Amino acid sequence: MSNAFNTVEPDWNSIEPADIVQTPYLASDDMLVVPTQYGQLKLSISQFGLRIQNTDDDQHVYGMLTGKCENETLVFSGDKDHCTLLGGDYRLELFASPLHFKLYKNDELVQQSATDGHFVRQHRLPPFAKTDNQWIVCLELGYDEAVYGLGEKWAKLDKRGQLVRSYNHDALGVNAEKSYKNTPYAWSPQGWNLFIHTPSPVTHGVGYALWSQRAYVCIVEDALLDMFLYHEATPAKSIHTYSQLTGFAPTPPTWSLGVILSKAYYKDAEELLAVAREVREKEMPCDVITLDGRAWQDTDTRFAFEWDPKRYADPKPVIDELKALGFKICVWEYPMISVKNPLFKKAADNGWLIKDKRTGEAYRYEWDLSPFGEVLTPLPDSGILDFTHPEAYEFWRESHKPLFELGVDMIKADFGEQIEDDNMLSYSGDSGNRLHNVYSKLYNQCVYEAAQKYCKTGPFLFSRSAWTGSQRYPSQWGGDPQADWHGLSASIRGSLSWGMSGGPFFATDIGGFYKDTRDAELYVRWTQASVFSAHMRLHGIGPREPWSYGDAASAAVFEALKLRYRLIPYLQKTAEQASVSGLPVQRAMALAFPDEPLAHAFEQQFMCGDDLLVVPCVVPGGKIKYYLPKGEWVRLGTNEVLIGGDYKEAVLALNEMAVFIPKGKHITFGPEVQHTDMDMSDTTVWPA
Repeated sequence: MSNAFNTVEPDWNSIEPADIVQTPYLASDDMLVVPTQYGQLKLSISQFGLRIQNTDDDQHVYGMLTGKCENETLVFSGDKDHCTLLGGDYRLELFASPLHFKLYKNDELVQQSATDGHFVRQHRLPPFAKTDNQWIVCLELGYDEAVYGLGEKWAKLDKRGQLVRSYNHDALGVNAEKSYKNTPYAWSPQGWNLFIHTPSPVTHGVGYALWSQRAYVCIVEDALLDMFLYHEATPAKSIHTYSQLTGFAPTPPTWSLGVILSKAYYKDAEELLAVAREVREKEMPCDVITLDGRAWQDTDTRFAFEWDPKRYADPKPVIDELKALGFKICVWEYPMISVKNPLFKKAADNGWLIKDKRTGEAYRYEWDLSPFGEVLTPLPDSGILDFTHPEAYEFWRESHKPLFELGVDMIKADFGEQIEDDNMLSYSGDSGNRLHNVYSKLYNQCVYEAAQKYCKTGPFLFSRSAWTGSQRYPSQWGGDPQADWHGLSASIRGSLSWGMSGGPFFATDIGGFYKDTRDAELYVRWTQASVFSAHMRLHGIGPREPWSYGDAASAAVFEALKLRYRLIPYLQKTAEQASVSGLPVQRAMALAFPDEPLAHAFEQQFMCGDDLLVVPCVVPGGKIKYYLPKGEWVRLGTNEVLIGGDYKEAVLALNEMAVFIPKGKHITFGPEVQHTDMDMSDTTVWPA
């Protein structure tokens, strides 16, 4: 089978399924070896369920896992044709000709090999198979079973019926399957969880009808197979177990919960300072102001941690004034070094750049200039930093020190999706596909460690690309959405999908990134929805200050921003909870209300933390369609009580938001402030 992502149905008849060729045996008291014509499979059972590997774990170098498997003592019985493995609460039944299985927990069936049959053989799809450098695993799906997770995806949260590839892209928007943040982790409300521990791409045919509407076909694009299959009683417990395995996100600093102001881009110090002063003069709540890529870097020579000398001969007075105005400061970076910068030669000579297999020299990355057009500046050929090289990693991390000492508080770690060519060779020996996804995680980790070490106000960054384990280096933002209503709704789904994949903290570009449509109503509704996300950034091509959209929009947005700051005590508590539970700040209905199946189809609404149900308006005109779960609900800021358990519609005025809390619950509000360095101790409780 080709590595290319396409919709052609594989020739299942030509794929030889794995078979048990000798009786499985216990190699130790916690490891079962299953001999197949494709080599040995090694099976173990731990607190993370059943683990199936075709070799010992040699992927630890990338640090995707943080949890240590505490393997159960195994009891084995049976023969080559049918055998049973017992370990802890799990029981595994293995069958030969071809190799297939049934997995039980506490005597209830958890998962099994796909039962999609054929006229002349038991399995139309191979339960297990190996082709070239790929493994195929086919699992069963119930007739109406939903599947969630698989990273940041823009379409329906329920992946049933979709063909999804776990492969990080510079997606150039939120309109297709391609996305910036992926992880090969999926779960079902029925309780089973599948996680493929790999740096490599994985293709998921999740009840994808062209292949099989009743099976989950998983294609791991690697010669190594390492998969976990476990069961938990609730989706919250499922995500908690996944977080135990791959890591929890630390709680971000309080200031990161405030408003982050940005645009692409402030052209010089005068414009930057003028906006900052105006924000304070107009008493707009805001904590962070951002210098995007072209705002502080010379595009021809970036990136080398250098301020553009033409505009920032001495950046300190600018930083000092921003600090005096009460701002935290965010600056942009990417892990690329222009061939026009002297640092390129230094890094190449030291072996710190990804190499070209064909020449042994530093790989020169040539940008596809077609998306840049008139809006974005074409970028020069560049080298790619090799984060698998210990010296390169240390150099990049330590190079942040002067920025943090100058007063920078936050890094926007952009890009990281550029390991695309199999001729790109890293110090680790991996290249192309096998390095592509995990490169994002290594990049996130390096920059976060720099912030941990040197940032005076607490570590925090915005990363665009992410892989398994990247949640440990918060936060992530959702790339470059189109500035229209579809961009808003897809961005909400992307944030919820990432949250259902173990990523608790997320933000979107409020107003949309491209183009500068000046749609005031869209800007207001995007802002209102983002009040209830983990982080909140106004960003895009063109100004994003509220007054730039007219008086009515500005008034509505100011109202929303003030609410955001009053909610910071609640958001802080929710963020702290996320760091120990793995639960996201924004929780889709299927995650928050697993026992209310009627709620699951409402994929635009979400819970913010435990107690706020948010119904964003995602169409012009103010109309909303929503479902309130069973019980009594109070509309936020009013005495209006609604009875849940059914479908509802309403039309919102421009400054109105549809937010509800369960009757009997209480929300702690903070004071109205312009930034989080102000006194926030004066709290009130609503309802009183």
